[in-house]
Amino acid sequence: MEKKYILILKGTILFTPTAGKFEIHPDSYLIAQGGLICGIYKDLPEKYKDLTIEDYGNSLIIPGFVDLHTHAPQFNQIGLGLDYKLLDWLNHYTFQEENKFRQIEYAQKVYEKFADTLVSSGTTRSAIFATIHPKSCQILFEILKKKGLGAYLGKVNMDTKCPDFIKENTQQSLANTEELILAWSDSELVKPIITPRFAPTSTRKLLEGLGKLALKYNLPVQSHLAENPGEIEWVQALFPEHDAYYKVYDHYNLFGQTPTLMAHCIHLTDDEIDILATKKVVPVHCPDSNLNLTSGIMPTRKMLKAGVNIGLGSDIGAGHSLFMPQIIVRAIQLSKIYSLQHEEDAPLTLPEAFYMATKGGGSFFGKVGSFEPGYAADAIVIKNENLPSELSPLEEIQRFIYTGSAQNIAARYTAGKKL
Repeated sequence: MEKKYILILKGTILFTPTAGKFEIHPDSYLIAQGGLICGIYKDLPEKYKDLTIEDYGNSLIIPGFVDLHTHAPQFNQIGLGLDYKLLDWLNHYTFQEENKFRQIEYAQKVYEKFADTLVSSGTTRSAIFATIHPKSCQILFEILKKKGLGAYLGKVNMDTKCPDFIKENTQQSLANTEELILAWSDSELVKPIITPRFAPTSTRKLLEGLGKLALKYNLPVQSHLAENPGEIEWVQALFPEHDAYYKVYDHYNLFGQTPTLMAHCIHLTDDEIDILATKKVVPVHCPDSNLNLTSGIMPTRKMLKAGVNIGLGSDIGAGHSLFMPQIIVRAIQLSKIYSLQHEEDAPLTLPEAFYMATKGGGSFFGKVGSFEPGYAADAIVIKNENLPSELSPLEEIQRFIYTGSAQNIAARYTAGKKL
């Protein structure tokens, strides 16, 4: 038995194998081999007793967080321009900021800080938008790999209805995308994902080409859907041949033909929500940005009742924090506001929202986000604050999610390796 392939963590193990309830194992051992969970044991099995144990006392050990929607190049514009709504915000701030990533030195600095913040925040897996620039996108791939993080990373594609300084030639956009696919498809933790920014900034030719790449290389897809009423009206005007926004993506094999993330999904009909469930498209709830850009509130309970699997996203930089516990709290709070107007839709509970930020979102990566056997050994350790009052593990996770910070995280692991 080789020590280097085995990880043994000791502490209070807490996770959500199902959405409605925390499973808690006080004073127990979490054992992983080859980056995968073997099991949880109250008493250490004899065969492991000569191996190194990372003993965290009574600290909580929970799955690493999963951020299913964030924009790495917007990290340096956090908090800026948030009096605007979506389309004005893009034009006044975002496109100008993303244009700076033509400069390799600028990309290196911002992406290093972005990745360091992911690590410190306990986010071990994420789905990330880069920019149109292949060289800076390559830099971000390399930084994420060096940090030991798991990610789907997409070179953004857009060839119309945007400023000329950030508009791509269609064929060059597709060629650059395929080059990155070929370079990174065999990477263990950081992999490519097809990433049209959204339908309005994509010609039909670009969408067709991206759909072909998704099918050719069996790659997942990420984009935006139904975030803002003005955006929806714009799509209807640009694509009159389709009577629903999602049908634009679906027509070009970018909506469930391979695993698909669609950020926001706020303004959908009941029939469209049912389509999400049928096609197993994952809507990503981004509560901070939905508030900041006055976009609306995702009907999370309605979606869950329809059988939709929901992930959570920070949506930097319309969101203002990469710290996923804040996103969990905001998702719960928004669901409470929504339920005031829709009494049939109960608010989210903490274990439900925690599940979205771990196993629910992690399922996009495979067996990620839980401590069940065979799952990736992604874990973070929450320091006990040694406050005068004795808290139960359930109370400790409540306090951490609502009031904690990155400083409360003592250790981080992705696929069994300490970051």
